[in-house]
Amino acid sequence: MKIVLTGYEGHMGREVRASAERTKDAKIVCGVDPMAPEGDAKCVRSLQECRAEADVIIDFSHHSLTGELLAWAKEKRMPLVLATTGQTEEEKAQITEAAKEIPIFLAANYSLGIAVLTDLVKKALALYKDAEVEIVEQHHDRKLDAPSGTALALFSAVKEVRPEAKAVTGRSGLGKRQPEDVGIHAIRMGNIVGVHEVIIGTQNESLTLRHQAYSRGVFADGSLKAAAFLIGKGPGLYDMKDLLNQG
Repeated sequence: MKIVLTGYEGHMGREVRASAERTKDAKIVCGVDPMAPEGDAKCVRSLQECRAEADVIIDFSHHSLTGELLAWAKEKRMPLVLATTGQTEEEKAQITEAAKEIPIFLAANYSLGIAVLTDLVKKALALYKDAEVEIVEQHHDRKLDAPSGTALALFSAVKEVRPEAKAVTGRSGLGKRQPEDVGIHAIRMGNIVGVHEVIIGTQNESLTLRHQAYSRGVFADGSLKAAAFLIGKGPGLYDMKDLLNQG
């Protein structure tokens, strides 16, 4: 599997490079990063400079490059793994439109454990029909978006079971909790890689479903699995549920 990696010099870019070195049949043939060092033959500063033959693109750059990345992927007829979060509504619409022409893998979190957690949340809420739900996420102090994309994806999972669910972020002041409320709380400190908890509670008991990432390598490994999954697929928008269902 020959890979074009955007965001090559970033934290996650380095993780993907290390993961690819450990993975059989995975090779990064072109890195793309505006901070590419002079003299690095494998990394260029723009997609237009990338001349290598590749099977798939993995993106860990920035959501503002979504339009450019989609245009290049469509031109090359190349599958695309979008591992960058924080897309605007306009960018999400562009992704949906591009998926009519090429296979695109889009997930808020590339950890297989988070995919399992999401599935467990839906199964638990189907049983705890009247329970209250809260979501707590923890990340390092450099993370820009809050709530995290993964916390919002977990809320979407709750909403699949409870269409009336309403996200409440930054709860403060006076006011009784409403039955449809789902509190989403963000913690930012230190070097926390990522912790997500979904707390399901009744008057008599509570159930906490929790996932903790110990290193960013888990997301790199997942992005490589997603890339391998996409090769040979037809146009469409794929996610971690599709990957899990494939087994």
